[in-house]
Formats: sequence, C-alpha cells, structure tokens
Amino acid sequence: MTDTTQSPAAPSGGQQAWLTQEAYDRLKAELDHLSGPARQEIVQRIEAAREEGDLKENGGYHAAKEEQGKQEGRIRQLTQLLRDATVGAAPADDGVVEPGMVVVAEVNGTERRFLFGSREVAEGTDLDVYSPTSPLGGAINGRSAGDETSYTAPNGKTIAVKVVSAEPFSG
Repeated sequence: MTDTTQSPAAPSGGQQAWLTQEAYDRLKAELDHLSGPARQEIVQRIEAAREEGDLKENGGYHAAKEEQGKQEGRIRQLTQLLRDATVGAAPADDGVVEPGMVVVAEVNGTERRFLFGSREVAEGTDLDVYSPTSPLGGAINGRSAGDETSYTAPNGKTIAVKVVSAEPFSG
C-alpha cells in the first residue's frame, strides 16, 4: 500500500507512553527520590547559601536555584509520564507500528532499526528512539509492514518511508 499523506489521526486525549514494568519502577523510584530526599537537600542548600548574605554575588545560591528549577521540571515530566503510561506486556506481535515496537523502516532509502515509543524504555540498549509525536513517528504510527508513506521534515523536505517490520520490544 502506498500513501503519501501524513499519518493517521492520533487518538484523542493525552499522549500515552508504553513502559515496561522495569522502566516504570525505575522512573517511579527516581520520582520518589527527586520529590523527597533530593528536594529537601536542595532546599537546605538554598537556605545555607541565603545565610551567607548578599544574594546578587552568591554563586552557590544561584547554582542551587538553577538546579532546583531543573529538578522541579523533571518531577513534572516524570509525574505526567507515569500518570499517563500504559505499563506491562508489550503490544501484540501483529506487525502494526505502535508504542513499544521495534521498527525497521527504510527512510529515504536507508534502513533504520529503532524503538517506537519512549526513550525511558530503551535505557541501557543501543536502540535509537522515535516518539509518536516526532515527524517520523507520526508518519508511521498505525502503519504495517510493507506500507509506504512520507512526512515533511522540519527543513521542508519530503522524506519517503517504508515500514519493513515491527516487532514487540523485549527489553
């Protein structure tokens, strides 16, 4: 089947990631640490730096505040990811591209193998990851082996894609 249109419409609702139970547990432990002991540690460092006096020229204070901002961003990111995640068994081995599948695709004539889904799942592997919201991910989401499509790259070029295979990620 050849289709040169953009990808099928995404499902309504929030962006849902597929996570293995191991990835979910690892991310939950990170969230618990960041929102508990790590958050307290940053607050203590900010307080200690405040006690040193003039905040305009206090490098320790500014570094701690910057770190606190990054940490709070990661807490928000993890909270949303874990709240919206589908956890458990990999998707069915039906050859359809969906989150949790290892995809082989020919992109502009070059074969690529990657995980379609969330980079948190692929941690510790050598797989590249494409999310369903990326231009390539949006073009192949819901497609099957043998399907051809294309997408417009951020630079405006049309990129041809052929799905070669899609198999469940086994971790």
